Amino acid sequence: MPRMTAARAAVEILRREGITNLFGLPGAAINPFYNAVRAQGELKHVLARHVEGASHMAEGYTRAKAGNIGVCVGTSGPAGTDMITGLYSASADSIPILCITGQAPVAKLHKEDFQAVDITSIAEPVTKWAVTVLEAAQVPGAFQKAFQLMRTGRPGPVLIDLPIDVQLTEIDFDPELYAPLPVATPRMSVAQAEKVLQLLGEAERPLIVAGGGIVNADAAELLVEFAELNGVPVVPTLMGWGTIPDDHRLMAGMVGLQTSHRYGNETLLASDLVIGIGNRWANRHTGGLDTYRAGRKFVHVDIEPTQIGRVFAPDLGVVSDAKAALEVLVHVTREHAQQGPLPDRSEWSAACRERKRTLQRRTDFDNVPVKPQRVYQEMNNAFGPDTRYVSTIGLSQIQAAQMLHVYRPRHWINAGQAGPLGWTGPAALGVAVADPEATVVALSGDYDFQFLIEELAVGAQFNIPYIHVVVNNAYLGLIRQAQRNFDMDYCVQLAFDNINTPELNGYGVDHAKVAEGLGCKALRVFEPDGILPALEQAKKMMVEHRVPIMVEVILERITNVSMGTEIDNVIEFEELDEVRHPIPTASGLRD
Repeated sequence: MPRMTAARAAVEILRREGITNLFGLPGAAINPFYNAVRAQGELKHVLARHVEGASHMAEGYTRAKAGNIGVCVGTSGPAGTDMITGLYSASADSIPILCITGQAPVAKLHKEDFQAVDITSIAEPVTKWAVTVLEAAQVPGAFQKAFQLMRTGRPGPVLIDLPIDVQLTEIDFDPELYAPLPVATPRMSVAQAEKVLQLLGEAERPLIVAGGGIVNADAAELLVEFAELNGVPVVPTLMGWGTIPDDHRLMAGMVGLQTSHRYGNETLLASDLVIGIGNRWANRHTGGLDTYRAGRKFVHVDIEPTQIGRVFAPDLGVVSDAKAALEVLVHVTREHAQQGPLPDRSEWSAACRERKRTLQRRTDFDNVPVKPQRVYQEMNNAFGPDTRYVSTIGLSQIQAAQMLHVYRPRHWINAGQAGPLGWTGPAALGVAVADPEATVVALSGDYDFQFLIEELAVGAQFNIPYIHVVVNNAYLGLIRQAQRNFDMDYCVQLAFDNINTPELNGYGVDHAKVAEGLGCKALRVFEPDGILPALEQAKKMMVEHRVPIMVEVILERITNVSMGTEIDNVIEFEELDEVRHPIPTASGLRD
């Protein structure tokens, strides 16, 4: 039996589990692992500037492609605590990432050694499993179990903590004999599918709510097929956006208090049956349950048994992987179609399309300073259906979801539940590493951009190009809008007079100089007619320079974005445009 260090065994297992990229930074307690990575020679490594940034890069890498698992690596103590935000974000959105941390020697774990911390206890609430491996011979089994857990049931993150002496200890391990552990996948039964179709047959105005579980299961094509066979309109959640193209005749818009469409909310309120697949009934989607549930029945399909009934009790709950469920539903639907015509829902779907045609929000503002709605209009004009958008939180993310258009799964990559500031930039780097040929477009407000801004240097050093659109109003805009309920505007203004850049007129940080100082390229726009030319120029610069390109648009300081406390009470702050801005059709997609 070959002998090698436990660290080398861990690296060999990573390769056999399909890992090709690592994000992190070396240090004393994790150097044995890095030595094994260097000796093995096949894994690529991106050196982060902050370990939280590395964890978000791993998230972006996972989210970009089916089957990906991002891996972030750090030293002891503070590296693990820095990763917690990434673990929380991944756990909340059902994203598998593997965090590997170095640790003090086993004999010193209880002696308050330098940078020794009980990271497993800290990480346990935001992981599927967190473990400090105390015996070198257990390292292969720990990694084997980690990958099985990340892929089983509701996906999620794992943290493995490796004391330095455990990493250095030699063990008997033959990589050629290693095999991943099997993954059990719950599957909807034919009887359950028949019950779903029975409820569907009894309904006059049914909807499908398509959640992120469909993305995780790589089941978007099956979703569209099931919807088309039954003529049922689809409402994607924010995490499920792109599972059905925005220009599809059955795409009925998003629902919710913030990241929603007027037509999506109206359609949900008009429905009598909602079939949720791979979703979790998030509160920003539902609003008050009395309003959301009134007058309609619910089916909930989810891979995680404890999700069924967590928010409310459905009329029918089915524990199943989304892809497995849709395979059975499509099969049973086709059998029904052979026995006779399926219900005609053309009138209902036509009504949904009419709402979609007439209930658009206005975007064609010519104001100076720029209104944010115009930015998203020009982004739609500049970027095609293959663009991968990345965003996290704030008024920028909310309006982007209201006004951008997405046509493919994994082309809206978003931190859904956690929404940590600073997530966007490093996540975009992870997406660009996963799909280096893609046009990756990050979207941030100025405050999100300033968090973890140092990660721009990672893109410059490793030639990871993407476009970062920064909408700058020098405000914590979402918090400012929420503070209206308290009649205050407190600790949310970022504006100051920058003595080095007077042309910013009190907007504060000169993001262009910071970006250029970190090795990137930057463009700044003050007027609406300059937005589209800047975006087009950024695309050319990204190809030419192979570094991140920042496009900053200076906005009006205050914009109240459409949102509310109930899906039937979303406040529209701006003038509406009923018909002038139809959703563009992406070439080659179904109508």
